[in-house]
Formats: sequence, structure tokens, C-alpha cells
Amino acid sequence: MKNIKVILDEALKEIQPDKNYEKEIFEKVGIIIKKINQGQKNIKAILGGSGAKGTWLKTFDADIFAVFDYKKFKGKSDKLSDILEKVMKKKFKNVSRLHGSRDYFQIKQNNFTFEIVPILKIQKAEQAKNITDVSLLHSKWVLKRKKLINEIKLTKQFCQSQNVYGAESYIRGLSGYVCEILTIYYGSFLNLIKKAAKWNDKVIIDAEKYYKGKDVFKLINTSKLVSPLIVIDPVQKDRNAAAALSVEKFEAFKNAAREFLMRPSKEFFLSKTLDSIFLKEKNNKKLVKVEVKPLEGKTDVVGGKLLKIYEFIRDNLDKNGFKIIKTAWEWDKKSSAIFYFLFNKNPLPKIIEIEGPPLKLKHHVGHFKKMHRKTLIKSNKIYALEQRKFLLPENLLKSTIKNDSIKEKCKSINLNIL
Repeated sequence: MKNIKVILDEALKEIQPDKNYEKEIFEKVGIIIKKINQGQKNIKAILGGSGAKGTWLKTFDADIFAVFDYKKFKGKSDKLSDILEKVMKKKFKNVSRLHGSRDYFQIKQNNFTFEIVPILKIQKAEQAKNITDVSLLHSKWVLKRKKLINEIKLTKQFCQSQNVYGAESYIRGLSGYVCEILTIYYGSFLNLIKKAAKWNDKVIIDAEKYYKGKDVFKLINTSKLVSPLIVIDPVQKDRNAAAALSVEKFEAFKNAAREFLMRPSKEFFLSKTLDSIFLKEKNNKKLVKVEVKPLEGKTDVVGGKLLKIYEFIRDNLDKNGFKIIKTAWEWDKKSSAIFYFLFNKNPLPKIIEIEGPPLKLKHHVGHFKKMHRKTLIKSNKIYALEQRKFLLPENLLKSTIKNDSIKEKCKSINLNIL
């Protein structure tokens, strides 16, 4: 245990933001905020996100909330972006409008990106007209637990390094807010990891004990409870903050927690490219990289299309009998996405045995025989023997990427076999 604490102390030192970087970004944020607020009566720009909470990591983009007076604008929720756009364009030269649940704005200055999000100033979640309006309440809840800020940073960095961070539709991992809630709920990063290593298939986290002694599944819309991890939002009790989490990312987080406890190391907090991870694990295996150049468009939409291509390829490999040892994908939102698939080198057997219906279902057996030339009987069932079309995964992949449904979702797609 002492060894783990030493590792966590060392990891924390390395993930803290560089003081010069921090100073520079906050100076730039201050200038932008001052510029937006100049001459404004009903809009007040303030620092938001991880910057306001103090839970930022080594490098971060700053979120700025343009807070609108609730009484004056509660009936104009769908107009906030238009109103803010006029203000932004008057005061800044290069401003991009990005689509979201409520459109927001982006300013890029050298290596820094600033996002300005319009929200209503609400006192309780019930007043929210849009999910973004609750953001300030999230910040207030986290800031009441300032003593755990460093613990939260460890959780976020751990999740980023294990490729399970981000609630975007094409990632479906743990959001920064969920990382904050989990760390606060368990009291530290290490306590969270110890508990996560023992989590079952369905876990309920209720930090504010809204449903203590009650059945959550009877009190909340079941459509919000389909994720493997249910995190009751501390400021919005009818919301599952982890609704976006996929089973795949949930299992990856649990596995990473177990591995860390078995062999604690600072490596678990180091940001690594998937390329380095897969090349390290390649050994005598076959590694196939699929490079996909995406179409242009909104990040979420483009990411969603990439995810569909990845799932189609992965499912097709599985359907054709290829056992994938390990797979993952990454996309930096700037260039091509890379899909990684690791296989055994041995080709599949030339003949595949296809299971048919039980012999007692004579009609179905007859139909099965018409569909297959060679059959055999085993354990009161009929089986067919067929020649495999693809013995090597790369051959199947070469065929798969020519599929029209894939071609229409990207600019280009190429294979690299290692």
C-alpha cells in the first residue's frame, strides 16, 4: 500500500499543469471574459468547466460560460446562441459557431482553444431549459469538495491513459463530471479503484442518497438506466450522469483498476498512443491497422460515422470466425482515424462446420439440406460442412472495406498489415 501511495504522489506531480502554461491560459481567458462583459447588462461571462473547478490536467482547453439572466431570458432559450453570436462577432475577429444541444462558440489563439457556451443562470436543476444550464450547479457541487481536487485529477488522468475518458457519442466513456462524482463518492482515487475492481454488471452510485432504501428502477425512466454504471446526478436526481457509458468502456475501466492493484505503476497514468500499445503487444501476432479518412462535418456526427464503420468491421470479423485478441480505435479530430485489430497468425481451417436444427424439426432439416450440399449428423442435430471464403483476416478486411455502406461514410479507407 505504501508503494501505491508513493506512485500516486509521483503521478500527481507529473500531471499538474505547468505553471507558465497555466498562467498564460488564464491571462488569455481573463482578456476574453473582460471583452465579452464590457458593456453587457444581462450577460456575464465567467470561467467554467475544469478550470473553474480546479480539476484541469497538464494541458486543457478553457470553457467560458456566457451566463444569461434567468428572468429576462427564460423564454428565449432557443435564442441565446443568436444573441451571443452578435456580441461575439462585434468583439472578436475569428469566431466559429459550433452545433450542440445549444450552439456554442470557439476562439483559437495559437495553441489554445476557448469555447464560449451560452447558459441560463439557474438556482435549481428544474429551471434548466437545456442540459448545459445545469453546468454551473455541477461546478458548485464539486467546489464544495475542494480537498479532493488532486484525487479527481488522478482519476481523470487514469481514465484518459486507459482510453476510457469522454462521454461523446463516438467514445461512450466516463465524462469528466462522472470522474468527479465517483472520486467524491468514494473519498479518493484509490478507494474508487479498489471498489471498481469488484464492481458487478450493474452498479448504482447515489452520492446525495436521493434513493436510499428505494428501488431506483421503479422511480426513474428505465431508458435512462440502460448503462452498466448508473450515477445519479447529485444536482438532478432524475438524471443518470453516466448514461452514455458503454459496456466495453465499463469493462475496460474495471480491468484497468484490477491490473493497477495487482501491479501498481506510474505507467497507468502516462498518456500512450494506441500505436505504441499495440506494437508492444504484437510479438508473434498479426496486427492490422485500418486508416480511415473521415468526411468533413460536426465532430459528433463525423465521430458517429467512424464508430459505425469500426463496429461494422469488428462485427464482420467476428461473424466470419476471426477471433480478435485486442481491438481499439483512436481519432484526434484533426486527421485520419486508426482502427487496430490484433489476431493470431494462424489461418482459420479451410472447412467450417455450420450448426443446423435438431433432427426432430423435420421441415427445417429438409430446408437446411437444400441450402447445404455436405451435411453430417451429430448429437441429434444436423451440421453442414462448407468451404471458408476467407482464411486470413486481412483478406476479409480487403473485401469489407469495399462495402458501399462504408464508402459513403468516409473519404478513404486503407489497410496496413504488420
